[in-house]
Amino acid sequence: MWPTWQQAAIAATLLLLVAAATRGRSFRGALITSALAAETALIAVLYVIWQIGDALPLAHNQGASQRGEQLYRWEQAWHLPSELTMQRWVLPHRYLAETCNVLYATVHGPALMVFLLWVFVRHRERYGHWRNTLAILTAFCLFIRFVRVAPPRLLPHLGFVDLSAVYGQSVYGPVGTGISDQFAAMPSIHVAWAALVGVGIVSVSTSRWRWLWLLHPVLTMWVVMVTGNHWWLDGLVAAALLGLSMLIDDGARKVVARAKGRPRGPRRPAIDLKVEVDPVEADARV
Repeated sequence: MWPTWQQAAIAATLLLLVAAATRGRSFRGALITSALAAETALIAVLYVIWQIGDALPLAHNQGASQRGEQLYRWEQAWHLPSELTMQRWVLPHRYLAETCNVLYATVHGPALMVFLLWVFVRHRERYGHWRNTLAILTAFCLFIRFVRVAPPRLLPHLGFVDLSAVYGQSVYGPVGTGISDQFAAMPSIHVAWAALVGVGIVSVSTSRWRWLWLLHPVLTMWVVMVTGNHWWLDGLVAAALLGLSMLIDDGARKVVARAKGRPRGPRRPAIDLKVEVDPVEADARV
């Protein structure tokens, strides 16, 4: 069960107090405690913004079903794999279907938190880039989600079902209730965060096994599709937004670095205080 924005706001406040209380202290671990508390508070604040933004009445659900149907037609025209065919393949296999439902409901958030903690502890110099990328990526997803798009499971006339509801594992209540907007399927935040974790581990780690983590976003893409929670295009757009977010952070860092390296004003020419003395005149003085 995800926390409410009020609970996250309380947690962020407490973490900021811990960060302030331990900052500059001399006891062992004070520096890392302060930094970790501050960074966790920042993530909590981003979560608060996400939840509040998701609940704002800035958009309406009219046209959401039509947009979902349009995505489905585009996918068919572009010969993308059929979500319906794969969902029908999984549906009769109870244990596989229940596993997919559990993966959808539980993995993407904790995996992201563990990744951020790992980078913070083991590769601190790279942490800022991935934290900023996460913030930019999540902001993109929040902005685009104001244009409502129905997921496959809310379009039963096309043949789709809600796989989690079929097996009594639904994380959603009736449409319009619950912690998440069910008509905000585009883009997939599950795939966005999973792609960030997979690409981030490949980029940061030096292990020869790091490439296996690219299976994480691939599996997540498949899970959100067969459960009926997202279209293929929801995941593809999320992956593209990750690339764009990384480029934005890299570009911003280069601009800041150039600004710091640029002299603040014209330097005044140095004044040469040496006085030229004629050797003949110097001998005369002696």
